[in-house]
Amino acid sequence: MRVVIKVGSSSLTTADGHLDPDRVGTVVDAVVAVRARGDEVVLVSSGAIAAGLGPLALPQRPRDLPTQQAAAAVGQRALIAHYSEAFAAAGLVVGQVLLTVDDVSRRSHYRNAHQTFAKLLELGVVPVVNENDTVATSEIRFGDNDRLAALVAHLVHADELILLSDVDGLYTGHPDLPDSRPIATVASEADLAGVDVARVGSAVGTGGMVTKIEAARIATAAGIPVRLTSAARAIEAVEGQPVGTRFAPTGKRRATRLLWLAHASETRGRLVLDAGARRALVERGASLLAAGVVAVEGEFSGGDPVDVVGPDGALVARGIVNYDSAELPAMLGRSTSDLAASMGADHERAVIHRDDLILMA
Repeated sequence: MRVVIKVGSSSLTTADGHLDPDRVGTVVDAVVAVRARGDEVVLVSSGAIAAGLGPLALPQRPRDLPTQQAAAAVGQRALIAHYSEAFAAAGLVVGQVLLTVDDVSRRSHYRNAHQTFAKLLELGVVPVVNENDTVATSEIRFGDNDRLAALVAHLVHADELILLSDVDGLYTGHPDLPDSRPIATVASEADLAGVDVARVGSAVGTGGMVTKIEAARIATAAGIPVRLTSAARAIEAVEGQPVGTRFAPTGKRRATRLLWLAHASETRGRLVLDAGARRALVERGASLLAAGVVAVEGEFSGGDPVDVVGPDGALVARGIVNYDSAELPAMLGRSTSDLAASMGADHERAVIHRDDLILMA
């Protein structure tokens, strides 16, 4: 069994931004418990920026990017040092893996990341993953590590994702309100109807319940169950006890490329379809041919991810395009045989092959 555990900044630090050794120790104990039973574990840990607040005498998480990056540069060293020392006491070796969204949105980077994780786990190393906040730009944004944890869970073919937070599960409203009720199981989107999750993150974190739910959606859609609970109950969670909230799988495991397309890719442009092409994609699972494309928007190259929209502009699918945006306008509305006759056999390819396309609607 392979487990991904994600812990947020507020679960690792004191109010003034210093790492709390006891809180870090609780997370480490949970990871050690997973390894002790013979399973593999990947730890996705926030906390670099938060851990830098105390040493830099910053009263709260900075809003400007340069100061965030400075705090991350100082805090990441402290964070991994604590983990290395704590895991070494249990006879485990730590491997630091710093990722940005780019590493899970570009196809070649995604493949390389998968190979790195596979080798680390094969060697018995505990990968400790964090957002590379020191060099990231737009990637430092609300809830990124929750989303990143879900993508990492799929990347390493995890059997379970455990999200550790500063609350002990999902509630129907703010946990402090007397009429809020805990939700033990989320089996479908219907179970989230009427749930108020408009709760911002803590002073040292960036996430909130909204990002936890989004991470759960990503993982469960790929067939990975999710457990959401507090860091204080981490041991109970890894032991399989019914703590917090369990999000049941809603979909099947799919090719890594398709999950990347659905949730991690930054699309470079749009292809607008006619009604017939939209039906062919949605109802028959067909490839996208030039004959059904009526407009090209944006600049992209062959191999880039693009959005595919219907005549009304609504998103239909996302896929890897086989042609540059500069050459597609001359191909629009033309049959494959016509393109091959006038432009060469190389243009017999589909604009997007069905194996490189995922429906989004």
